[in-house]
Amino acid sequence: MNIEPGPGAQAFSHELAARLQEAIGRRKEFRTHHLREDGTPRWTNRLALESSPYLLQHAHNPVDWRPWGDDAFAEARALDRTVFLSIGYATCHWCHVMEEESFEAEDIARMLNERFIPVKVDREERPDVDAIYMQAVQMLTQQGGWPMSVFLTPDRKPFFAGTYFPARDGQRGARVGFATLLLELDRVWREERSRATHSAEQIAQAVQQSLAADASTGLPELHVLHGAMSYYAQVFDAREGGIRRAPKFPSTMNVRFLLRYWKRTGDEQALAMARLTLEKMALGGIYDQVGGGFHRYSTDARWLVPHFEKMLYDNALLTLAYTEGWQATREPFFQRIASEVLDYVVREMTDASGAFWSATDADSEGEEGTFFVWTPAQLREALGDADGKRAAELFRATDEGNFEGSNVLSLARVPDRDELAFLQQIRPKLYAARARRPPPLTDTKILTAWNGLMISAFARAGLAFAREDYLERAARAADALLRMHESGGVLRRTGRHPGMLEDHAFFAAGLVDLFEATGEGRWLAAARSLHDALAQRFAHPDGGFFRTPAEHEALLAREKPAYDGAEPTGNSVAALTLLRLEALTGEAGWREQAEKLLRSFGSLLAGAPAALGEMLLAVDFLLAEPGEVVLVRPAQGNDRDLLDVVRTRFAPWQVLIRHQQGSTPVTPLAQDRPAQKEKTTAYVCVRGACQLPVTEPEPFAALLDRIPRGTAAS
Repeated sequence: MNIEPGPGAQAFSHELAARLQEAIGRRKEFRTHHLREDGTPRWTNRLALESSPYLLQHAHNPVDWRPWGDDAFAEARALDRTVFLSIGYATCHWCHVMEEESFEAEDIARMLNERFIPVKVDREERPDVDAIYMQAVQMLTQQGGWPMSVFLTPDRKPFFAGTYFPARDGQRGARVGFATLLLELDRVWREERSRATHSAEQIAQAVQQSLAADASTGLPELHVLHGAMSYYAQVFDAREGGIRRAPKFPSTMNVRFLLRYWKRTGDEQALAMARLTLEKMALGGIYDQVGGGFHRYSTDARWLVPHFEKMLYDNALLTLAYTEGWQATREPFFQRIASEVLDYVVREMTDASGAFWSATDADSEGEEGTFFVWTPAQLREALGDADGKRAAELFRATDEGNFEGSNVLSLARVPDRDELAFLQQIRPKLYAARARRPPPLTDTKILTAWNGLMISAFARAGLAFAREDYLERAARAADALLRMHESGGVLRRTGRHPGMLEDHAFFAAGLVDLFEATGEGRWLAAARSLHDALAQRFAHPDGGFFRTPAEHEALLAREKPAYDGAEPTGNSVAALTLLRLEALTGEAGWREQAEKLLRSFGSLLAGAPAALGEMLLAVDFLLAEPGEVVLVRPAQGNDRDLLDVVRTRFAPWQVLIRHQQGSTPVTPLAQDRPAQKEKTTAYVCVRGACQLPVTEPEPFAALLDRIPRGTAAS
């Protein structure tokens, strides 16, 4: 196979060509329109040497893409060109559109290859790069999104930025298309250099200032929680749940906060808001009514028509919300949704190693959503006339449709017993019929951070629902990450990219959840090691953590993440884990780190608490008196009966230690606490003040119910 660069690109060296040939020789399918008669790609670029599914998607574009790195910018300096930086991810619909329209077009590829240095970045592999240039896009356009399109000077400073650009003038209503834009930006660089470099300096300074951390203040107090509740009540959608807006994104952080606020204050409005949101999300089309799992977001305000991609992190966070919702309400519907999500992850998102894949695409057969939607005729074909008709009525599927002539399936209400039995009967048939359709692409990248979130989901649900299989899934994934992504005490984000703040923080949180659920001390030890690494290599001098370690490559800015978006920040998750580590071990240093972190975000928490929705969970824990529950079982016994008392309770300010008598205690809380009368014994304490030990479920439940709700509500 001849290895050729795209039109207008410089020839590859013999060494690079040989490496590319070896890489693509192992592949059988090539994602490009430009194929030779023998089915091999006409063009190849350096992305063929990468492991990211997103980068590999672009390895045979006529654009001569390079991965992010010093080599690309050195070439930009040597050739006196600007860098075109394109950032996206494998399951991004508009990334696919821009690829089809522009990056597969020979004339546009020639312009990029002859006049620019084109660089591709997978935002999920490099959130550090993505965050910096997204800040520039938002400053320049007042909006953001992917694909991100940024033009940089050879010293990595942005001078022009946007998102998706149609290829041609007038296309999709755009006055100026991408092809025209390329010619103009190249002209500016050659003829008005000072204008471009001055703009780049100004934008770079603005990005650096915006990503700089606020000065520390006092520790957040109760008014932060009350302010958050007031805000959520103001923006709440009383009919559909969540926030009044379209598009409508999954509500996880605010739901989990509302449940805690209800538990702390007894405010029934907070519980009702959380309950309605959980119900409406799971009834809507944003939830895959056939296969389980949540899509990325709803394009409308009714949770009906989704953007169809499914992200691992969304489904992990939503599982936690539904598990806590079940513990707070005992609503069986919430337990069923949490279990269906995890069963979907086991079935469709689990690698042979036991770790979890990243996402599935919105598109199949070149169209968004075609894999997931149904007509009444398709329902009848899969189920027969009678069941098909009933299914269409239950799922609100009509001949007119609600999405381009077909139907996104949804439910009008929580199913009753008869309806649930019918759904459980027909869903396997619909799933089997749907499986015969061309499936959307699965991004099989394994990210430490997102795996950490899913480990939490399996561990917490496994404990709550008494599902040992879920706990085994969590443990298997944790073992896989430690085996594949940790070496010599250094954690990686993927097999080849260094670990970021969120990789350490999310994984550590998952390990603490796994420790509480199983009692295995190795998980607590691993979590401690990850937080030791954060303290040594990521710490900001004023508290909290930078996204990147001290030895990381020098970027335009070193960000201290301060906003909980679709994913929580590593700082928010770390804050709660640090407080839990102190409660589990009694070591004051963990709480000192947590308090320093929370002080560093004090101004933002006081002024805009919803911007840090996940950090509010840490503030809530900080202001509580955490309960310490230790279950000590005899060497040949089990703690099942007493553990069943713990499972069903929503106890956000409680830590759990499961210990076997005779084994080495992994925390001082388990020392000198015997199993009395050879029976499993529960010890319940608050800040070292302990009640008398008990061995029976009823008195144990009474002790748990006496653990304080938290500090006073006002």
